[in-house]
Amino acid sequence: MSKILITGGAGFIGSNLCDYFIQKEFKVVCLDNFATGHLHNLDSIINNPNFTLIEGDIRNIEDCQKAVEGVDYVLHQAALGSVPRSINDPVTTNDVNVSGFLNMLTASRDAKVKRFIYAASSSTYGDSQGLPKVEDVIGKPLSPYAITKYVNELYAEIFSKTYGIETIGLRYFNVFGRKQDPNGAYAAVIPKFVMQFMNYESPVINGDGNYSRDFTYIDNVIQMNELAMLTENPEAVNTVYNTAFGDRTTLTQLVQLLKDNLAQFDPKIAEVEVIYGPNRAGDIPHSLASIEKAKNNLEYNPKFSIEAGIKEAVSWYFHNLK
Repeated sequence: MSKILITGGAGFIGSNLCDYFIQKEFKVVCLDNFATGHLHNLDSIINNPNFTLIEGDIRNIEDCQKAVEGVDYVLHQAALGSVPRSINDPVTTNDVNVSGFLNMLTASRDAKVKRFIYAASSSTYGDSQGLPKVEDVIGKPLSPYAITKYVNELYAEIFSKTYGIETIGLRYFNVFGRKQDPNGAYAAVIPKFVMQFMNYESPVINGDGNYSRDFTYIDNVIQMNELAMLTENPEAVNTVYNTAFGDRTTLTQLVQLLKDNLAQFDPKIAEVEVIYGPNRAGDIPHSLASIEKAKNNLEYNPKFSIEAGIKEAVSWYFHNLK
């Protein structure tokens, strides 16, 4: 029975990974400081004998060393997300996302972990204009957050070359789904809009609504983590992969999808107006991933389109948060 450490395991993506791998009968260790994660995200597995929760901080090397003891694989999700947060507080973002990442990488190397899979970010593409985004063509970062996630990739590459630890970075593209927190100043757009619609409040779209994103349902992301962790293809490791569906949706299209799906539960939502506001600093206009590399090297086959994912997510929010 393999043992997996999931950092940030009480967060949105991390807790979904914890749930999945406990169901698959792995031993799972969760490391979280609950800065953005929530204990209630672990309710269904907290008493499972194969699950261990460590409350600790990746900025503390001793916490990292404790967490990796006897671990086969690390799925490193712990980070301070959000472009606006990084613009408001670049120092803390750097401490967590760079110093914390380096601590985890070093602890994993010293514990002789088999493979270190980490959450990279589509923000690394920066001001690169080309679409779709291909892994080996990036631009200059547009935010402190983007810088930190690019530095993660550089450190992972150096550790692979210098120390021989296997690493795989997953450049997440606008992940959404069950357990994504709708509250707080830096809530992601989908859960934030869902909650506003359910409260009959008008969501505010940044810009004219034509900015587009490759929205990626959580189950596609779980699939990528599992494939990255278990692949035996030597050509597949020590690199980075786009983790996405490979399609793009404008913000206007997204809002209509949310409204249509929510209105099936509450017809009054169909009458809620949408407001358009100014563009947000650090935002890229368009994002669309090429997923050919992941298909070829990892046999990645995403099952959930934006439409299928929104249907699942909206149902979860309506039944859990209403």
